[in-house]
Amino acid sequence: MTSSTAGGSAPPDILATLFKNSRNNALLAWLLVAVLVAVFIESVLDFDRLWILFVAVTAAIVLLPAIAHRNWRVMLPWELLTLALLPILVRALAGGDIGVFGYYLSVAGLALIVTVELHMFTELRLNHWFAVFFVVLTTLASVAAWSVIRWNSDRLLGTEFLIEPGVSQDAANAALMIEFLWVTLAGLVAGVVFAAYFRRRGRALRRRLRRVVRR
Repeated sequence: MTSSTAGGSAPPDILATLFKNSRNNALLAWLLVAVLVAVFIESVLDFDRLWILFVAVTAAIVLLPAIAHRNWRVMLPWELLTLALLPILVRALAGGDIGVFGYYLSVAGLALIVTVELHMFTELRLNHWFAVFFVVLTTLASVAAWSVIRWNSDRLLGTEFLIEPGVSQDAANAALMIEFLWVTLAGLVAGVVFAAYFRRRGRALRRRLRRVVRR
């Protein structure tokens, strides 16, 4: 999924450059982590099982680069983390609900983070175009997994995420189909946004490389 160029030199690894080792970016990223911790504590106090799971998994994904490099400054760009943590930030700071579209757009952000970390910490090698395609597919697949989790929570824990009292099966299925449409739209939007993001970073990389070569 990646290839080397002529003469044995490799093209710039745009996915690898997503990891920043700068103080300002790290401070902003750790500020977002602090919000994660606050939401996790709130979820534990409210005994909100799904949010406890969601925030815990998200925190583990976000902190993996710093833990793996044993350097608190090595974090993903704060703007990418903000997108991925969008529903958590809204819940913590505004107490509102961003809706299905916003939630799955943030899932796409998390999928991108997971994809980049797989590229960095495993033998899997992806170019940025395949990474975007993989993120879109992951976002589309996430609605099925999330629906299974909610359905099992309703059956086993007595929650009412999908199976609500007084709501017919046809109405519940219709609502789920509408959610599938929202997640499809979110996946496509995320693909366009991430493609533009990688293109901008690629141009910046090439400019820096040209300056270095001229020296």
